[in-house]
Parts: sequence; C-alpha cells; structure tokens
Amino acid sequence: MRQNRHVREITSAGKTHPLAGVYGAAVTPFDAEFRPAIDELPRLLDFLASRGCHGALLLGTTGEGPSCSPGEREAIMRAAAGWRTARPDFRLLAGTGTPSLEETSQLTRLAFDLGFEGVVVLPPYYFRNASDEGLFGWFNQLMEKAVPRDGYVMGYHFPGTAGIGFSLELIRRLKDAFPQQFAGLKDSSHDQEFSETLGQKFGRNLAILSGTDSHFLHALEHGAAGCITAPANLLSPELRSIYDSYREGLDSSEMQARVSRERLALEHFVPFAPTLKAILHRKHGLPLWSVKPPLRNVSEDEVVQAIEELEAAA
Repeated sequence: MRQNRHVREITSAGKTHPLAGVYGAAVTPFDAEFRPAIDELPRLLDFLASRGCHGALLLGTTGEGPSCSPGEREAIMRAAAGWRTARPDFRLLAGTGTPSLEETSQLTRLAFDLGFEGVVVLPPYYFRNASDEGLFGWFNQLMEKAVPRDGYVMGYHFPGTAGIGFSLELIRRLKDAFPQQFAGLKDSSHDQEFSETLGQKFGRNLAILSGTDSHFLHALEHGAAGCITAPANLLSPELRSIYDSYREGLDSSEMQARVSRERLALEHFVPFAPTLKAILHRKHGLPLWSVKPPLRNVSEDEVVQAIEELEAAA
C-alpha cells in the first residue's frame, strides 16, 4: 500500500486517547426464553478479541440494552468483568444511559466498580424537547454521583433513534466542566458534515468513536479516535485494517470501499441485532441466540439472503 504523508502527519500530531481503537457494539446472547445466556458471553467476547477488536461495548443499541432490566444488565456486566480477568488488555465499555438519572447513575457506578474502562450514555431520551441547560444539569448530576475522577464517559449521539442528541454547545459545556471524565462521543448520527465539524471544533481534545462503518476512514481523517459499530461483530478484521493502516500512514481506501459495500448490504436487514446473531451462527459457529421482543428472530430465508448479499459485497 502506498504511504499517505498527510495522514501520517495527522496521526503523529496528537497523543492517542486511551479509548482509541475499534470496538464491537456487541450483540447480547439471549436464550429462547429471552433471558441473558450468561455462560455464552465469554465465547462471544473471545470471538471479538480474536478478530482484532480493541474492546467491546456491551448493552448498547445492538446489545438490546434498553430492553434489559437493571438486574439483567448487572448480570451481563459482571460476567464480562469476570471473563476479562484472562484478557486484561481487552477494553470494556457499558451502555448505561436510561431516561432515569438514578438508574443511569447506579448502572454507571457498577460499571466503574467492575473495572470497565468507560460508559456510553444516551441523553435521557423520553423528553425529546429537553433544553441544553436541562441536559447539562442531568449529566452534571451523573458525573457527580457516579463517575470517578479517572472514569471516562462517552456521550451517545444517536438522534435518529433516540430522538435526542448532543448539540455542539452541550458538548463544549460538558468538556469544559469535566475535561477528563467527559471523554468524547460515540457518533451514530451517520452525518459526515457533523463528523467534520466535531473535528474542526474539538480536534483531538475529544475521543470521537464513529458509529458508521461506511464513514470510518473519513472520520479518522477528521480527528476520530476509532469506531464502535454493530457490523464490527462481523467486520472487525476489515475495520482494524483501516484503523492500523491509517495510523501507519498507509492508504486504506480500497478496504474502506469494501467495508462500505458490506455495511450497505447489511442495512437491507435492519434492525441489526437479529441478523447479526443469525450470521454469527451460520458463518462462525456461535450459538443461535434469540432477540428480545419487540425485535423478532430472522427467518431462514432472510439469513441466507443476508449472507449472500454480504459475500457479494465483499
């Protein structure tokens, strides 16, 4: 691959954030009764670690976190922390955002007590017209109640699904108020212009983790620190190749084009969680895990079609 001097200079210009890298937005194993299949979680995490992921986000959108009770979330987090004792270099993030400040605080404290590197927090998504002042007050309380001085909070910017996101002014206020603890943003806006603006306004002072595989290289070129994506459950080797090549100053545009085609193929079969679980079973031999209602398991015909389209894209 040819070297790209501009990329190399950008890469070497700033210090790498401790959360930088490629993360799988991990699916959650559920049994046929929709209970967390705790004993099977290590197998999934082993799989992600073996395929180049620096870490995993548990209980995000793809992990069906909003469908889990606090007790289920706790069981999943404790199982992951137990597994990580044998894989200390693999980073763990937990999705802890709920509309309830108290519940979010309890889950966030638990994640840090268990040794997770960080949490990814949606804004309280029921009141979609909440002001920036109100959202800042909510996060201010979360930081004071639940986040240690060395803990990292990533805002989860997913307005298309959550109905509410982070304005640039809210991001600035949170970073000014909590320069260490407010580490950055998981940007699932799928908006390249917003990604560019984040880089222009905040540079490398924020760790931006892209949520869109097809924009990954573009995000890196505009200051992103890595990615957290649902297709990383399947595409992590390709995403890791893009990340490593970029950091080495090499051209990864061909690999990015392949990933973009694969992401587009998977977008024909959304929501991602049931399709990813079916493909992980068919192609990689993992158990066939259920999804919680209101999601539904995909049919045999659907998974065959998804695999065919994914392979054609690759």
